[in-house]
Amino acid sequence: MGSQGQSKEFLDLIKSIGEARSKAEEDRIVLREIETLKRRINDADIPKRKMKEYIIRLLYVEMLGHDASFGYIHAVKMTHHDALLLKRTGYDNHDLIILIVNTIQKDLASDNYLVVCAALNAVCRLINEETIPAVLPRVVELLSHAKDAVRKKAVMALHRFYQKSPSSVSHLLSNFRKRLSDNDPGVMGASLCPLFDLVSDDADSYKDLVVSFVSILKQVAERRLPKTYDYHQMPAPFIQIKLLKILALLGSGDKQASGHMYTVLGDIIKRGDSVSNIGNAVLYECICCVASIFPNPKLLEAAADVIAKFLKSDSHNLKYMGIDALGRLIKLSPHIAEQHQLAVIDCLEDPDDSLKRKTFELLYKMTKSSNVEVIVDRMIDYMISISDDHYKTYIASRCVELAEQFAPSNHWFIQTMNKVFEHAGDLVNVKVAHNLTRLIAEGFGEDDDAADTQLRSSAVESYLQIIGEPKLPSVFLQVICWVLGEYGTADGKYSASYISGKLCDIAEAYSNDENVKAYAISALMKIYAFEVVARRKVDILPECQYLIEELLASHSTDLQQRAYELQVLIGLDAQAVETIMPRDASCEDIEVDKNLSFLNGYVQQSLEKGAQPYIPEDVRTGMGNMNNFRSQDHQESLQHGLRFEAYEIPKPPMQPKVTPDSFASSAVINPVPEASSSREIHHISSVGSTSELKLQLDGVQKKWGNSTYSSAASSAPALNFSSQKPKNGTTAVNSKVRDSYDSRKTPVEISPEKQKLAASLFGGSTKPEKRSSTSHKVPKSNASAATNAPDIMTFYAETTASGGNSIPVSGNNVNLLSELSNAAVKANSGNTTVTPLPQSSKGSNAKDSLQKDALVRQMGVNPSSQNPNLFRDLLG
Repeated sequence: MGSQGQSKEFLDLIKSIGEARSKAEEDRIVLREIETLKRRINDADIPKRKMKEYIIRLLYVEMLGHDASFGYIHAVKMTHHDALLLKRTGYDNHDLIILIVNTIQKDLASDNYLVVCAALNAVCRLINEETIPAVLPRVVELLSHAKDAVRKKAVMALHRFYQKSPSSVSHLLSNFRKRLSDNDPGVMGASLCPLFDLVSDDADSYKDLVVSFVSILKQVAERRLPKTYDYHQMPAPFIQIKLLKILALLGSGDKQASGHMYTVLGDIIKRGDSVSNIGNAVLYECICCVASIFPNPKLLEAAADVIAKFLKSDSHNLKYMGIDALGRLIKLSPHIAEQHQLAVIDCLEDPDDSLKRKTFELLYKMTKSSNVEVIVDRMIDYMISISDDHYKTYIASRCVELAEQFAPSNHWFIQTMNKVFEHAGDLVNVKVAHNLTRLIAEGFGEDDDAADTQLRSSAVESYLQIIGEPKLPSVFLQVICWVLGEYGTADGKYSASYISGKLCDIAEAYSNDENVKAYAISALMKIYAFEVVARRKVDILPECQYLIEELLASHSTDLQQRAYELQVLIGLDAQAVETIMPRDASCEDIEVDKNLSFLNGYVQQSLEKGAQPYIPEDVRTGMGNMNNFRSQDHQESLQHGLRFEAYEIPKPPMQPKVTPDSFASSAVINPVPEASSSREIHHISSVGSTSELKLQLDGVQKKWGNSTYSSAASSAPALNFSSQKPKNGTTAVNSKVRDSYDSRKTPVEISPEKQKLAASLFGGSTKPEKRSSTSHKVPKSNASAATNAPDIMTFYAETTASGGNSIPVSGNNVNLLSELSNAAVKANSGNTTVTPLPQSSKGSNAKDSLQKDALVRQMGVNPSSQNPNLFRDLLG
């Protein structure tokens, strides 16, 4: 900027800001500059060159985050200058855009195509959704301008309008199709960008363009465009990349459309230049296209050869592209990865962290039952070595998912989950803990009770061993407590006293964590309940009794309630306890009556006795009417936005009819039909159907131009490019370079360790053998004819110019308290010997309270709906 005639004062300003040592010093310099500009910019007779510099300095001030709104009006004035340089300086993005709409309209109609291009640039950057209708007709007219630069920028402006307000240009989308057949490759390339967006939204509507896209891509690859479009000896690579992206969308899952693409894709891969970066970019995009369309064995093989060159390269960028491309192809042909197993292992051991992470993503896609142990162990080792919490969470979730799907044994699954929780800590998603407990409760969903029992026993043994580890995460401890409470004594290997002692140790070691203590006391409740149901003597350990007494006096009402529930539970008979705490019922569904239908009779009786019906809260407070008023006000505000149509043709004034229910006014609001475009809409059925409320201003002079614009040609010229034929020898040079590049590679001796790792990762069956995880033990319910694209070569015959934890809860709690009450009344003492705790004198008698709740339950009220904490963890 300094070399383009700026003053020394401006250069000194930039230098001083660049040398500022603090933000405060920079702010002082900028504020001093703002005061200087405020004083000078309002002087009379400022030279245009000086004003241009002042506007640039204001831009610099705003770029640094300071307010320069006092200079906006001067920028608007500068847009009126005839000098192109001054006009371009004035076109700046500011709040006074509405003041330069008229100037933009005038510049769009200028005879100087450079002025038109400057205005189109401003349109792309400044025009917003409200001002689009003011310039849209002019932009559409410029699509047929004689200058190719103007047509290209008009396509870009129309694309920008589509991005900002699709509904404003929805009737003009066919113009993008027409520009695809433009004489200039630049205009054609510009039309590919909006077409890509349109195909992404609705590919089926553009299937008829497949042949045209393929024909254009073929002619570009054959170097039939002018040399000016070459980049590093690659013919129009950016146009090729955009076309490949479009074809990938159009050919996805469509065998017929993909059949048109096979030949040109094979030619691009054969002609590909793997020496330059842009050549590799085209090859990579071609592989992505091959992986997206309907698979073709020959193309997959050719793509695999290109991937091999990427993986053998010394460049980390090419290796990264190779791993990513291999991950795309492996979905279609899993055996391709086995051809590059040693290269994948090298990437896994590479010090480049991004490459290593990409390789782990590939291994995740390659996992099957034969290599899951090696891959998960590698992922856990990597998770331990990194400090990035976000990626550590991601790796942990991947390990859990693979372990659930491909676990070779129950013991390995439990050990793997223990490692994940132990090393990832609280970073493990709470849903992982929920899924783990659900998996242990439900089993593997294969109706194999022996395997499920072995899974739970393995989990109990593993958790009893890991309890002594220091600083276990809270979520993991909650899982441990739940599993020990549900299945600690299920197989009879461990006594209730031993398990309860371990649970008390957990509660004591993590006394500051209320969640862990809550899960521990609930687990104790389950252990003692199962003992009572089995009619065995319940011996409460001293440490457990101390824990219960401590929680009875806790400040936490949740812990206090759990302790009271435990105290009452162990004093009940076996039948009542079995009803409250059924064994292994955590997976049973709980039926919830959200409508409280059991109260219908009571409500009807109350209404018959004269009770008032229930009135919703929003009606009581009047919010319903307020919401309706706000909705109506919002609709009215939407109807009274800025309008850019011409006023109506003046009509003779008419006397309005006055009725007793209306008031006379000077301006009558009548519906005025919306102006429609004659370019795309060929027939209008009724004028009044698209009317909106507008002011009828009779006798007002017409201010705006015509509301419509001339219709476009019905057909576009045929697409035909011409250029010089490629010089002989170009392909030969590339082949020689590739041969010399391949010849430099020397064979490397493979170590036995890598061979063993490769055998572990890639050996065995190539078909993935997934098995359902965390599933319930229930049976499962069971294009228009394409036109040939014209030859684009003939166009250039005359010219030379792109992311809450919930533990399973025992389910049979319907009529829970009523059954408890009945059981407590009818049952005998049986053979159960219970050593109850001394009743605490604190608060009311807990047993009386429980009986009252039972009576309420008999009346049809569910205590759990009134008090969600009541017996919440008693049920599992």
